[in-house]
Amino acid sequence: MTNLAASLADTADRLPDKTAITLDRAALTWGQLRGAAAHLAGQVRAAGIGPGDRVALILPNVPAYPVTFYGSLLAGGVVVPLNPLLKAGEIEYFFEDSGARVAFVWPDFAEEAQKAAAQTGTRIVVCGPTGPAEGQLDEAPALEAVHERADDDTAVILYTSGTTGKPKGAELTHFNLRRNAERSAFDIIQIGEDDVIMGCLPLFHVFGLTCALDAAMLAGATLTLIPRFDAGTALEVIARDRVTIFEGVPTMYAGMLNHPSADAADTSSLRTCVSGGSAMPVEVLRRFEEKFGCRVLEGYGLSETSPVASFNMLDRPSRPGTIGRAIPGCEMRLVDLEGNEVAPGEIGEIAIRGENVMKGYWNRPQATAEAIPDGWFRTGDLATVDEDGYYTIVDRKKDMIIRGGLNVYPREVEEVLYTHPDVTEAAVVGVPDATFGEEIGAAVAVRAGSTVTADELKQYVKDRIAAYKYPRHVWFLDQLPKGPTGKILRREVHAPPGRLTPSRRVSANSGVGAQSTVRNRSLRSVDGSQPE
Repeated sequence: MTNLAASLADTADRLPDKTAITLDRAALTWGQLRGAAAHLAGQVRAAGIGPGDRVALILPNVPAYPVTFYGSLLAGGVVVPLNPLLKAGEIEYFFEDSGARVAFVWPDFAEEAQKAAAQTGTRIVVCGPTGPAEGQLDEAPALEAVHERADDDTAVILYTSGTTGKPKGAELTHFNLRRNAERSAFDIIQIGEDDVIMGCLPLFHVFGLTCALDAAMLAGATLTLIPRFDAGTALEVIARDRVTIFEGVPTMYAGMLNHPSADAADTSSLRTCVSGGSAMPVEVLRRFEEKFGCRVLEGYGLSETSPVASFNMLDRPSRPGTIGRAIPGCEMRLVDLEGNEVAPGEIGEIAIRGENVMKGYWNRPQATAEAIPDGWFRTGDLATVDEDGYYTIVDRKKDMIIRGGLNVYPREVEEVLYTHPDVTEAAVVGVPDATFGEEIGAAVAVRAGSTVTADELKQYVKDRIAAYKYPRHVWFLDQLPKGPTGKILRREVHAPPGRLTPSRRVSANSGVGAQSTVRNRSLRSVDGSQPE
């Protein structure tokens, strides 16, 4: 049976009394999770929600999330995970676009969801810690039988943020998600029944959904939840619950590394850490491994690839700074604008084909055809690949800066900034310039008490990188804007208006300068000299 939720039944049969989900002192065993999901599936069916109907989840990382997720799948539904922090107008778009008939919502977010539902007719079901609150759904017999689904039936619609236009819903099938979770649990991370996985990645994001929740379910491991990431809390939970596997985005690693309690934290249980979502600065990876005595594996993927496409595997040496090799069941290659494979050593766009690639974009055949023109999904990410098949991300195609005809890749400049001992976060963006078209700008967050100036940071980078690449503009933020997973949102970083001064501190939301979004430019690097 293909239905992803069938695996929950298998794990519950095998390990009924094993702890599945914890949140502080609350816990559900695999048997209890299966029972709660089957109960919800019966209620959903009785409410008139049938196979193929869309069910939205607007929940933080609480036990109600896996209950409603697997319960909706057991009934044959299609789950639409949404960020709980969305406002009514945004929720209305997702309800309308997906056709969601019902939405399971945490009380804190019910008001915004109700406003949206007034326009779409979506039924709002408010949830408590382990599922719908009393009286929200009529009682009904538990649905013990798993509704059968075909390999290519849609299980989840994940909306991609994108950089332009309205978000598009990536349709991930039961086969996509099950196989990618199996690859994550057994081939990549090597999760066992005795493992405890830190669940601080939001479950409405594909990284947390597949690599934490679904992978834990398949392996029979325990997932300990944190509703909202905080570095100090994460360190406490690692010690309290004896976490063996930590999964996070680079800003989480940097936050834990730089937290005042890091030196005293008991992280002796940690065995393997997994990083994804954005490129991990090599210096952060190196320092984290040294301080906490564990191995950090960096990988790569997107919502459209379920998400994992490549990884530094446990069974071979890692190559820091790379995203590893294509995982089993997935092919990767680098192509130019015409779809031709680039020569070895050249920069190209990552194209992906395999069992993890989405079915398509929900109700957008044209967008699907553009994204997968020849069976290979175009990621928009630029990379190089070495002779052993290890890929190194250069940057997003849309984020590439062209300064006076020369390509500058923000990640390369950010890597240098992260080696400065006072820098905790950095984002490099293009700033409009009358002479060069675009100039290099850097938004930086530094350690508390730091006295480093913008001019000192400029010189620091200039001493370590080609002259045309160092940032001419540097400004300071208390913290950089981030998405729901903690990933730094480069597209939200803007140069502050007026003169950029060395001592100026601006909030993450200030500034109306134009950010570079480079489109349809050649992927081939430009050679030649360039004046400073």
